[in-house]
Amino acid sequence: MNLQAVSGYICLLCFSFGSTAQGNLQPLSFQPGILYQYHYTLDVQLDYVSQLSLQGSWLKAEALVQVHRLWRHQAGEELLQVQIQDLKAQHAPEHKTSHNGAGDPFVEIALSQETQAELQQPVFISWNSGKVKAFYGNEAESPLISNLKRGLISLLQVQPHPGTAVEEDVSGSCQVTYAVSNDSAIKTKDLLRCTTPQFGFASVNKIFGVQWQPTSKSLYLVKDSLIRSVLAEESHVVSLSLRSTTGIKINSRQQLELVSSSMPGPAEVPGQGLEEALASTEQERQPLGMACLHYQRVCTHCPSLRTYLKTFDSQKVKMDIAEVSTTWQFQRFVQMLHRAKKRDILQLLRKAPEEMVPFFVEAAVAAQSAASLAALSDFLDFGKAPKSLLEKFLYAAAFSPRPSRELLSLVLDKLQGKRLAPEIWETGIVVIGSLVSKLCQQKLCGSQEVERGVETILQGLGGAKEESELVIYLVSLRNALLPETIPTLLRYAEEGPAAVAAAAVAALQRFPTRHISSKVKRAMRRIFHEKRKSYEKTCRLAAAEILLDNEPLPMDVINILLATKELETETATFLQLKVQNSLHADHHPARGVVKDVMRDPRINNYNYFSRAGASSAFSGPLTVTQDLLSTFGLELLFTEGGFLRKSLSDFSLLSRGHQLHVAQVTIEAQGMESMLGESTLEGEEEPELMAGMSATFFDVQLRPIVFFQGYTDLMAKVLLSSGEPTSVVRGNLLLMDHRQVIPLQSGLQVVVKLQGGLGLDISANMDVSIWEQELKTSISTRGSLAIDFQAELDAPSFQATVRSQTEMETSIHFDTVLQFSASPVLMCLQLREDQVPYREIFTVSKSAGSQSSTVRKGRQGTRAGREFALHGANSRMCSLLLTAEE
Repeated sequence: MNLQAVSGYICLLCFSFGSTAQGNLQPLSFQPGILYQYHYTLDVQLDYVSQLSLQGSWLKAEALVQVHRLWRHQAGEELLQVQIQDLKAQHAPEHKTSHNGAGDPFVEIALSQETQAELQQPVFISWNSGKVKAFYGNEAESPLISNLKRGLISLLQVQPHPGTAVEEDVSGSCQVTYAVSNDSAIKTKDLLRCTTPQFGFASVNKIFGVQWQPTSKSLYLVKDSLIRSVLAEESHVVSLSLRSTTGIKINSRQQLELVSSSMPGPAEVPGQGLEEALASTEQERQPLGMACLHYQRVCTHCPSLRTYLKTFDSQKVKMDIAEVSTTWQFQRFVQMLHRAKKRDILQLLRKAPEEMVPFFVEAAVAAQSAASLAALSDFLDFGKAPKSLLEKFLYAAAFSPRPSRELLSLVLDKLQGKRLAPEIWETGIVVIGSLVSKLCQQKLCGSQEVERGVETILQGLGGAKEESELVIYLVSLRNALLPETIPTLLRYAEEGPAAVAAAAVAALQRFPTRHISSKVKRAMRRIFHEKRKSYEKTCRLAAAEILLDNEPLPMDVINILLATKELETETATFLQLKVQNSLHADHHPARGVVKDVMRDPRINNYNYFSRAGASSAFSGPLTVTQDLLSTFGLELLFTEGGFLRKSLSDFSLLSRGHQLHVAQVTIEAQGMESMLGESTLEGEEEPELMAGMSATFFDVQLRPIVFFQGYTDLMAKVLLSSGEPTSVVRGNLLLMDHRQVIPLQSGLQVVVKLQGGLGLDISANMDVSIWEQELKTSISTRGSLAIDFQAELDAPSFQATVRSQTEMETSIHFDTVLQFSASPVLMCLQLREDQVPYREIFTVSKSAGSQSSTVRKGRQGTRAGREFALHGANSRMCSLLLTAEE
């Protein structure tokens, strides 16, 4: 009987069961002096989620199971001996596998005599009317065989009355629900709520994790107080959160059928208690846990770092970060370093050519083993090492998908008590905030390392004197995202100087809605409406966004729109567009409230929305799939004189209730009017001429960069500029790092492994022509993504691996042309993507006894390049500017 037929069988039984009267099972018991014999079958399939011509792995097994009672207490507790006899296992070769079970016979798996002997060793359970109270066996037994016996024992676990309970079985401590009639019971197990020993790990960011969808149902048939049959079926679907078609599915079925209850069996053993009864048996027995034991597969073909070092001098690592071959090499080194010893890692770092050292440092951080971190601690001298290498280490730590406490401790130790270059100190402080946030998301907020990190930030903030220092500590708090620091952020937001207040409000913007309390909203109203003092316009706009983005009150929306009448034209235009854009975004939290407010003609009229400045705010979708929404947003705020005050470009992902800012680049400039001899508005102080950039990648804000500060600095950098693009981010990082152990009810184990690497090369170029009064900026992003997703099934004398590898390369360009020779300012934005080559490789590997096989299939293609249409006004402006250039 194949799995589809079994599914139908269970559905039919469930339907029939639903029409019967509810009741309780008869009290369950095994009689003395009888050897009960059951026929046991096991059927497990491991396959791809998507329909492919390459099929996965299929394992079958059957055995005779003997059960007899050794002892019984008058209260109903029984000691049962359970023994497996004549187990036979089979698997389907690749060319013979079919979903409907038809086709050539399966191939038998040869079990060694040692395996057969271990399988036949009996186990003992303390059992009371269907409940397994304790499990006894030989703790020296192979984990794979011991787990199979746990899976078999779990089939004898049944509750005679309806209701919900917590049971201990091979799946762990699980909540189960019973529906019971007079002679049958259906058990539904909530596998998502099972408590099991912790094996494995997961990425902090859920967007880069997996979706696990398990189900488990068991049908028990009982007659004359005896379990006649058990049919247990479970399924698991594990897929990428970003792409549900990449993943694996597991179908497993167990069946236990009574074939004989009349054969004479051993007599009961004497004893007043359970321990005496156990002592009278001749078999090895120790109390064992019911939960599945973790089995670690030994990798016999994995390359070792020591072997690599022997041929290291003749090997070169290709260092084009944006090529997918480099990303695959990065992942291989991460795995290699994870298994390596400290002395070998240290030797690699010291022997490597200078241009390859950053690559190995990133791999050592990503490996995050005790040995790799100890090697990094010895290798990196923060007083002597190049600044670029130290920044590489710090940012590799910040982008870690699942940082450890030891990694944070290493960063803190390297920063403590040393005279560091300003760039390294600033980067280190910012990185501490990111590590604190990710550790707190792993429920490690109370650890000494995290408390030390938070203390470092808060003490530094309290003792900082310079405005630039305050800003760095506030950026670190923005990365840390700790709710308990909100009062501190509010104080700096309301009382700090312009740059400090802006940094504090920006930090508050990152908090989810549940932390934006009425107290926070009152402070944002005071800032936006300038109740206590004047604030810089970008700070006021950020405060308004907090009010609009977090369950806004209708009165807040109305007051913000009413205030635009008193604001400068550019600021008013920008804010009105922000409000209007919320109406067009289905996922925007203010959409419903704004829609209701805009129905009021006293608000939505020409008097308020007729002011037409050059500022703009736009957001829209780039890619929409069943799993994710990727968006691009662009905000441009101009001064009244027509100069760019602030631009923000944002690429975000939204998936299953989670949002991730993949890349967010903000460029700010001020004082441009004075450079060209224009006066500031009446009542305003003349700002210092400056321009700078702040960037956020994968929700980690980097150290802010100042392009120039003051006219002299600007002239020096213009004259000394090489015209070459400036590297913003260049390196390799792990986006996905997930390992999950799935114990099947049969006792078999599936290990799911996911590793996704990204090679990223982002460069920016700015060309300022004072004579032609033109500004051109170009941000070029080249990247490669490599994802390795695999599932391993382990059974006695059989192993199977189903693997999916995906790779792609992409290049995205964002160009800006700004012409400020006339009013209004003319500006053209272009966002384009080059063609995207991609490839998928599917591999199924099996090992049965001494035989092994591997089958691969693949597919590849190229997605055409495209230019994104941002909005109508931009398209018209680009046509005008580009035509003039021709």
